[in-house]
Amino acid sequence: MTDQQLVHEILYGNSQKAFELLVEKYQRLVVMTCRGFLSNYADAEDLAQEVFIEVFQSLHRFRNESKLSTWLYRIAVNKSLNFVRRQKRRRIFESLDRLFSDKANGHNLHDLQNMSNGTPDGQIQIAEDRKVLKQVINSLPDNQRIAFILNKYMDLTYKEVAEVMNISLPAVESLLFRARTNLQKKILGKRNME
Repeated sequence: MTDQQLVHEILYGNSQKAFELLVEKYQRLVVMTCRGFLSNYADAEDLAQEVFIEVFQSLHRFRNESKLSTWLYRIAVNKSLNFVRRQKRRRIFESLDRLFSDKANGHNLHDLQNMSNGTPDGQIQIAEDRKVLKQVINSLPDNQRIAFILNKYMDLTYKEVAEVMNISLPAVESLLFRARTNLQKKILGKRNME
């Protein structure tokens, strides 16, 4: 069944069966897109469910002006970015709570920074390298991070990234160039700090 047939069937026919087929067809794509932005697979799977709920609720607004997969990428990227923003806000509030509770216990801001920024002794393991890379990627400006993840993790072409992000091909090239430059600087900076 083509994407157009799936959409038509969901909207006007056997919506449950057609929607199950749509989820089956695109679940891996959505989960992996979310995973590109999130730190663990379980969160990506949960977020993918939210993506498909939104797809089901807003499918009547899909106009077939782009591919269905492009529309799904957009929703997955937006949901992922919103999730990351919520997590950052939550961590900021938790840090503030810790700061105020630890100040009462005799700790100060410098102590908290030392606890959170400690570096491992000896040889850095592969898992730690991945964690550092993920942190560095997450520190990129939103548009650079989106373009980088879609191109490098999801293997989308520059043209497909431009479609998903709704920007021009030269803008994608520029974002990816700046993302690579920023990643190199940040990774070198982190290594120099160690």
